[in-house]
Amino acid sequence: QVQLVESGGGSVQAGGSLRLSCAASRDTYRSNSMGWFRQAPGKEREGVAFIYPSSGSTYYADPVKGRFTISRDNAVNTVYLEMNSLKPEDTAMYYCAAGPKYCIAVGCLVRHDQVETWGQGVLVTVSS
Repeated sequence: QVQLVESGGGSVQAGGSLRLSCAASRDTYRSNSMGWFRQAPGKEREGVAFIYPSSGSTYYADPVKGRFTISRDNAVNTVYLEMNSLKPEDTAMYYCAAGPKYCIAVGCLVRHDQVETWGQGVLVTVSS
């Protein structure tokens, strides 16, 4: 099983920032899109942001556009999600995920059933 190791998360007030990290194996990092899903209690798991390995293209769910930034650090096979201007509705478990190498989903966000490897998840709590 390919391992994705997540870190980050925590509790912040609305308007604050957090950075999530997801470290992957070299093969996963080079051969897969990587990004995050999130899931709040009673809600469906939804794609948040993804980045593709060849093009470097990034894609974001509408609710986080302009606030979140996903990036890759090739030196350490790690993907980062910088989350700024956090809102209470961003509160969720955030799961790092590795998906297809190329975009095959509408909007290029990876679907839940397309995920090949999951991270363990980290909790993000945003208070008003």
